[in-house]
Amino acid sequence: MDLASKTGKHLQLKETFDRQTKVKIHTFEMHIIKAKDNYAGNYRCEVTYKDKFDSCSFDLEVKETEQGSQNIDIRSAFKRSSEGQEDAGELDFSGLLKHREHKQQDDTPEVDVWEILKNARPDEYEKIAFMYGITDLRGLLKRMKKIPKEEKKSAAFAKKLEPAYQVDKGSKIRLVVDLADPTVDLKWYKNGQEIRPTPKYIFEHKGTQRIMVINNCSSNDDAAYSVVAGEEKCTTELFVKELPVKIVKDIEAVKTTVNERIELECEVSEEGAQVKWMKNGVEVPTGVRSRYRIKCEGTKHYLVIDDASRDDTGTYSIMASGGTSEARVQVDLKPLKIYQDLQDITVLLGKPIKLHCEIYPGNVPGRWYRNGQLIQPSDRLNIIHRNKYVFYPKITLLYPRVIHRAFLPKFISLVHTLLLDGLNFPDNTVTVVAGNKLRLEIPISGEPAPRVVWTKGERVSHRVRAETYGDQTSLTIEVTEREDTGNYKIVLQNEAGEATASVKIKVVDIPDPPDAPLVTEVGGDWCSMTWEPPKYDGASPILGYFIERKKKQSSRWMRLNFDLIKETSFEPKKMIEGVPYEVRIFAVNAIGVSKPSEPSKAFTPLAVTSEPTMLVVDDVTDTTVTVKWRPPETIGAAGLDGYLVEYCIEGTDDWVISNKELTEKTKYTITGLTPGCKILVRVKAVNKAGASAPRSLQHSVLVKEVVEPPKIRVPRHLKQTYTRRVGEAVNLVVPFQGKPRPKVTWLKEGKPVEPSHVSIRNTDCDSIIFIRKAERSHSGNYEMSVQVENYADTAVIDIQIVDLPGPPLSVTIEDVWGGNVALVWTPPKDSGNAPITGYTIQKADKKTMEWYTCIEHYHRTCITITELVVGNEYFFRIFSENMCGLSETATQTKKSALIVKEGLQVKNPEYSDHDFKEAPKFTQPLINTFAVAGYNTTLNCSVRANPRPKVIWMKNKITILGDPRYRMFSNQGVCTLEIRKPSPYDGGMYTCKAINDLGEAQVDCKLEVKAQKLGF
Repeated sequence: MDLASKTGKHLQLKETFDRQTKVKIHTFEMHIIKAKDNYAGNYRCEVTYKDKFDSCSFDLEVKETEQGSQNIDIRSAFKRSSEGQEDAGELDFSGLLKHREHKQQDDTPEVDVWEILKNARPDEYEKIAFMYGITDLRGLLKRMKKIPKEEKKSAAFAKKLEPAYQVDKGSKIRLVVDLADPTVDLKWYKNGQEIRPTPKYIFEHKGTQRIMVINNCSSNDDAAYSVVAGEEKCTTELFVKELPVKIVKDIEAVKTTVNERIELECEVSEEGAQVKWMKNGVEVPTGVRSRYRIKCEGTKHYLVIDDASRDDTGTYSIMASGGTSEARVQVDLKPLKIYQDLQDITVLLGKPIKLHCEIYPGNVPGRWYRNGQLIQPSDRLNIIHRNKYVFYPKITLLYPRVIHRAFLPKFISLVHTLLLDGLNFPDNTVTVVAGNKLRLEIPISGEPAPRVVWTKGERVSHRVRAETYGDQTSLTIEVTEREDTGNYKIVLQNEAGEATASVKIKVVDIPDPPDAPLVTEVGGDWCSMTWEPPKYDGASPILGYFIERKKKQSSRWMRLNFDLIKETSFEPKKMIEGVPYEVRIFAVNAIGVSKPSEPSKAFTPLAVTSEPTMLVVDDVTDTTVTVKWRPPETIGAAGLDGYLVEYCIEGTDDWVISNKELTEKTKYTITGLTPGCKILVRVKAVNKAGASAPRSLQHSVLVKEVVEPPKIRVPRHLKQTYTRRVGEAVNLVVPFQGKPRPKVTWLKEGKPVEPSHVSIRNTDCDSIIFIRKAERSHSGNYEMSVQVENYADTAVIDIQIVDLPGPPLSVTIEDVWGGNVALVWTPPKDSGNAPITGYTIQKADKKTMEWYTCIEHYHRTCITITELVVGNEYFFRIFSENMCGLSETATQTKKSALIVKEGLQVKNPEYSDHDFKEAPKFTQPLINTFAVAGYNTTLNCSVRANPRPKVIWMKNKITILGDPRYRMFSNQGVCTLEIRKPSPYDGGMYTCKAINDLGEAQVDCKLEVKAQKLGF
């Protein structure tokens, strides 16, 4: 229990730090304000600093204060005397002997100050002394120190555990306690948890000693141990000393080039040792995103750099508790090779130029120069570094064609007037922004004045107004709309003829909103979206698009780009994984920005998991391969749905999915393989976002079962005789190994085990023998045989089923003298299949025949009973004892021992005992009886016999058993049968039969049951 959460009124924790000393000392204190009985126990203080750990423990025993009070007046005894200064601190007896004037007694009740001081804390002594008028505080303290403290003697332990033990890591240690009472129940605990017998923890009994052996101690065994015997407890602390880990094989220097794999290997002296990898004196980072990967295989430790760079050059070292090793790693650049050089090229003006070259290795950055000047990417120049081939990337410089587009400026005034001198030019076009006013004034001439007609198609809209003033005509549209776009025709007519001309009016507007965008692909924090251009571009080319995004639950849209996007695809980024989003599009032309499109369907960014880790081969047979792995290190908001296992034949790229449905387990068996082939295996983690990158085995696997000789690994507790009591269950698990699956057989004393008596179940790796209720006949040597082809292994398990022993064969009184009696007896014939551990001798006075135990757990077969009372006559009986307990019965002496006073020889006359044994004889027979139906009736008789006979009642020669209508009584030889509410069918011949060892007797009677007469 952590005491930090229990601090308060009764418990206080304090920490101090001394900065003045050279060695910084921390002091930790625990104050228990008022101890109680439940505060007793083992306390432990643990101190940790970084990766260091230490602890210490102590036992707290709470004792009751002494009840014996001093028969002195403490308040007057510890008042200082003005005469004896040298005696200060002792009892002022002179003051006690002086004559004191008689003072009137105070009616206040007497106070036991000694009892108050014993129950008070030391810091309260001064306050109590002042309260009760005690001035000699120093003498009071000296007196309290001289009070002897009674140490409570343990009633259960003759020898307790030591306060602490220390053992080297990997060694074993024995914890021994000596019990005062060997029959008390004993339990061992580790940090408060009960310890059960296992191959690691072995319990031994040697007389009164109880031993716990801890094998192969590790750091997990460094803990507080306690042993409980009955209601008492003793504790200790075990410290496991770790041996220094030494470097067995040093790191070797490495010289390589970039993009290569570096693997530094080091071997240490102990498996599972903690080591540190350093680079130039700094610990190597090992996080999820680190370039360094550390792995451990037994005693070998590896530092792996998959894709080396020049920054990895340096001195690498590995630190263990028993030494270090270092080596130099040199990473150089690979020689640069040009596979395709630049070529001269001639192009036409305005055409695009594309220059490219191929180099190796592909991760080397390239720079382009023109006339010695560095070229920077721009709208006209596009530099691409593309890995087109595995080893032959391309660096391309692209000059796109420059297209000049001229747009009419926006009209500033709301009324635009265009004077046309000639109307037959093909580009006679007027452009106006939708919503503005348009007025065209056309000069005309003719004699007589011509009639002017404006037409657009077949007719002119009512919103178009045409007016003619003398030598000119005008066309006015107050508010232009998209429908006003088109060719307008003007016709002049007079008597001399007619003339025609046309003008094109182009109304430009903002584009229509695009359709809702389509999200084609979703990643962990990004998505890919596409859309179609708007159906109407506003009679002006689309310059680009704006994209906005929002969370689905939100109403606030956020602009993603401030520069127009000319393509119809985009990849929004920096989104939160697991949060649903929506996107929309704005189209932009020279006139303005369109209305937003409809939002896309909601999508949630989800990332695939990282690849599974630690993929290894677990088992191989002729047609199957079993692999196991660990879950991915990174699992995003999409979770983990399962795993996909794939394999392919070595030398091919045809990957076959082994499990059609995802498996949630981290172990899988690939079945249906061809014996002798080599396969490659990989595993992918799958979630809603898709499959992760695969984790593949580093080497191919040969599909062929390796014959492994069988080996039986008998548990440590079965290497000794396995003992159980009669009636207990026997459940033994014996593990073994071997491939293919071994054949297991069991023999008992050379004969096959009977399945009806012993249940045996075999698996691939162990065999279980089970007996539900053990009997003495189950004892013996059981031989287990495991066979694989021509290989075999055997083991013998000795099972001993024990029971209570029988009593000693005979007990005789060897001699009687004074108050002593010498007894001699013979060991029991039946030892209960276990060694006899002792005997219990009891005595009984002949007058009372009440038995009292003289001695228990006695090992010899002769004893002298002493301190017997003169004049009494004693019988003796003896019980046998083994590990199961005392025998059910005892053997009693046939003769008694009379204890006579020395000097008097009294010979009692010998009398022969009268034999009272008698065969059954009925002194009062049964009498024929008439009974009335519905009323209880009884049949009575009396019998005399010694020993007491067994009485049986029969009806018509059939024994009456378990019938609730009959009740049978037998008291002082009177036998009674009660028939409850008989009916006419209960009539018949009834018989009472008495049986004992000397014979039997019976009497009969006839019972008639008459029906009741109904009176009216």
